[in-house]
Formats: sequence, C-alpha cells, structure tokens
Amino acid sequence: MARALRIQYPGAFYHVTCRGNERRDIFLGKPDQEVFLEKLAISSDTYNVPILAYVLMTNHFHLLLTTPDGNLSEFMRHFNISYTAFFNKQHKRVGHLYQGRYKAFLVDADNYLLEVSRYIHLNPIRIKSLQKKDAKENQAALMSYKASSLPGFLFKKKRRNFVNYGFVLDYMGGDNFKGRKRYGAFVAKGLTQDLDNPLALGKGSGIVGDEGFVQWIKDTFVRQKKGQREQPALRELKKVFSPEELMDHFFRLSGERKDDVLTKGKNSDGRAMLMELLYRFSRITQPRIGEMVGGVDYSAVSQARSRLWKKLAKDKNLRHKFETIEKQLADLSRLKI
Repeated sequence: MARALRIQYPGAFYHVTCRGNERRDIFLGKPDQEVFLEKLAISSDTYNVPILAYVLMTNHFHLLLTTPDGNLSEFMRHFNISYTAFFNKQHKRVGHLYQGRYKAFLVDADNYLLEVSRYIHLNPIRIKSLQKKDAKENQAALMSYKASSLPGFLFKKKRRNFVNYGFVLDYMGGDNFKGRKRYGAFVAKGLTQDLDNPLALGKGSGIVGDEGFVQWIKDTFVRQKKGQREQPALRELKKVFSPEELMDHFFRLSGERKDDVLTKGKNSDGRAMLMELLYRFSRITQPRIGEMVGGVDYSAVSQARSRLWKKLAKDKNLRHKFETIEKQLADLSRLKI
C-alpha cells in the first residue's frame, strides 16, 4: 500500500502521534517522560518548531505543533532518533522503538486548532479504568495528570518553557485570566458531552479542515507530480510577505488610506480585503490578523472574510479591484526570488 502523502509547507499546523512498536510502552516511568520532554524542547528550538500542546501516554504520544519553515520531517527525524537512542541505551535494548512512521494530520488552524487541542488533552481519561467515572472524577484525573500541557493552559505556574500556549489561547481571547478560564470550560465540556473526534475528518486524506481548506491543500499540493525535487507550489509559498510588508503593499496598490481602513466599521470593504490578503499572502492566523487590523477578535475576522467572499460573487467592480491587487501582489512575490 502506498504511503499517505506527507504535506509540508511553511506555517502548517499538525497533530502528530506515534505509538510504540507492537504497542509496547515507550515510557517506563517519569524519568523517561522528563527526558522525552527535554529532547522535545531541544528539537523544537533547533528546528524552529513551536510546540502548542502535548500529552504523553504509556505507549504513545500526541503533539500539536506548527512549522514556520515547513520542515516537519526533519524535525521529527531528529526528535524520534534522539529519544530512541536514549531509551535503548537506558533500558539496554536495541531496535525500533516506534511502530512504523509517525502519523501527522494537517490541521486547519482557524477552524480546528481548538478542537484538536482539546482532543489531545482529553486523552488521559480515555483509558478503560476511567471510562465509567463521572465528569468530576475525570476532571480531577486530568488535572492530576502531569504528562500533559493542559495544566499550563490553566495555570501559568505549571507551564513548560518550550510550550507556546498563546497559539491556542488566542482563539479564547488571549493568554490572560479570561482566556485561560474559557479554555478550561471548553475542555471541561468534553467531559459531559459526546463530542465528535476532529481527527475523524482526516481519515484517508490526513487533512483536518473545512471544505475550503481541504480544497486549497488538494489544489496546491496533491496535484503535484511525483518525483519533483521540490513542489512548485511549495516554492511559491516560501515567497510570502511579512504582515507589515503586505500591509504596505496593500495601501499603495489599493489607494486606500491606512487610517480609514484600520478605524472604519467591521463591514469596511477595504478592511475585509486586507484581512483576506493577509491570510493568503502572509499565512498568519485569524487572531493575529485581528491584532494587525485594529484589535478585533478572530471571529470578527472570520465573519468579515465570509462577507467579502459573498460580496465578491455579486459586485463586479469590487471583484475586479480585489483580483487586480491580488495579481499585483503575486507578481511582487515572484520578484523576491
């Protein structure tokens, strides 16, 4: 059977999991877990791969991460080899530690980052001994489970330095008291309700996202021919603008005044176009876009972009203006080679 396509590009988000060979334990105690996290921190720093959430189970692990440089394979190769070498030496064994390749689901961050992080953090209560417990008992079990990033999302004193909590908490209003409280309530909801497994969306395709995201991935990557040294689409993705560069180009090309766009109401066409182009050319998340355009939250960004798509379908003049700016930006990106 052919291997699933490994899709990599700068700024991608992934849920990564790896199971012990023959389902055997990969942690024989807390010292192994601590070394695992130390190795993870080193690999994260070496390869510039922010870790957003994690859970370590007895015979497998879950990671939520992002790759600003599009280098998931290099990061995972280094990390898995380094921990395997330690484990084999420590426990006087040889051979493979993991069962085949790691699994990596590409995640549509703006629609599924929260759900995937919750799925990861709820893993410790999915063991058989806890399945018949009530919500209160399961919540206590989660909070006492130390091999998880969840406590750090709720209490700053329980944080690990190498985990970037802000990516997820941005979708809850930020890394502040209210944001942490909202995230705690969001996770707790999974203790009392039957929630869909977000990773079920990725079965077969390896992509956890809405229809638009899945189609973009397929159009950009899946149609590429095998054997190419580097996907042309990936080369294009590397030629992006920083958010600041994109905004400078937008105001120059559109003729829009910066003060008008950044202070106008939420229904401003200029603001909505800027949001959409930041998303397409700078590949930053919607919470970050909200910060760039005047401090609105990610839901306001999402709603503004949705209104823009509908308006572009009806308003020929606005569509012509948007497509002209988009083409000019694409031309400018090619000059950056």
